[in-house]
Amino acid sequence: MPLVAHTPLPSFERLRNEGQKILPPDYARHQDIRELHIGLLNMMPDKALEATERQFFRLLGACNQIVQFYVHPFTIEGLERSPEARAHIEQYYESFDKVREQGLDALIVSGANVTHPNIAQEPFWEPLTEVFDWAKKNVTSILCSCLATHALVQYCHGIQRTRLPEKRWGVYPHRVVQPRHPLVADINTRFDVPHSRYNELFAKDLQQKGLKVLVESEIAGVHLAVSRDLLRVVYFQGHPEYDTISLMKEYKREILRFYFGERDDYPPFPDNYFAPKARQILRAYRLEIENAKRSGRTPADFPEQALVPLLDNTWRDTAKAVFNNWLGLVYQVTDQDRRIPFMPGIDPENPLGLELEG
Repeated sequence: MPLVAHTPLPSFERLRNEGQKILPPDYARHQDIRELHIGLLNMMPDKALEATERQFFRLLGACNQIVQFYVHPFTIEGLERSPEARAHIEQYYESFDKVREQGLDALIVSGANVTHPNIAQEPFWEPLTEVFDWAKKNVTSILCSCLATHALVQYCHGIQRTRLPEKRWGVYPHRVVQPRHPLVADINTRFDVPHSRYNELFAKDLQQKGLKVLVESEIAGVHLAVSRDLLRVVYFQGHPEYDTISLMKEYKREILRFYFGERDDYPPFPDNYFAPKARQILRAYRLEIENAKRSGRTPADFPEQALVPLLDNTWRDTAKAVFNNWLGLVYQVTDQDRRIPFMPGIDPENPLGLELEG
């Protein structure tokens, strides 16, 4: 069922214009359909703040459970914000105090930009752990994206991520390694996932702490894992929420960082992302950037319009299926009262009543 536009958040109108079904609140109230309330803790930097809203909203809205989805975006202190981003947050986001008071059935925690090798040194660490502490006791399931996965694994299990020799950046093939888990039911056994990170959590370290790895890649490592109870925490190390153009936008930012002297080397292509014709266009643009940098002139615009038709999305269908499975599991076990994580008779230590080998 569709998302409910229960606030004037601009992302709802953007998604409606894309053709996504968005229910007005008056219409939704007249339907005798179960509600699920999903929190989105958005920690992404200003330029990606609204794009991240839309990425996760698209995945939630594509789910076909017989339920109406109310999404509650909020953020935390300790994240540097421009006046424009702060105004957006103040106008359209809820406070964590309100979210905590009214409750959630599920919570998504986005990634974030960091400036310290140890995440615990970040200014947002204490506010983030406050959200984690509340959600672990009061929310049916937490879904973490990339940096949030690294933060929660460190906070709960003491595992610090490892710095990679170079950025893990691109689209990589993955394989399901625990097909009995209902999160990966009825999806392809092999599929692609985008990654964009400098650090990694390794399967052996997660498994030593009792976490279950469900999906991994020979090249990119762990993508999807779950907590020992198999539902309370879902960990993504990749970015299944990414739009088709997300890595292109990141590549453009890295090129501009090179032009302005913020990085010494010209950025390499993301792995397995740009087709040969797109690479040809981008090699020509590299010459333009390098010449402009040497001469001190403004370069020509990034060739986005020429590149977009050449990009393929090889991960969206599987991402939708996993999100659909996740919210279906939440729907099966969460209480009607969103302040209570489980309906009577559900064991919080094993809410799915499932045992996995390994």
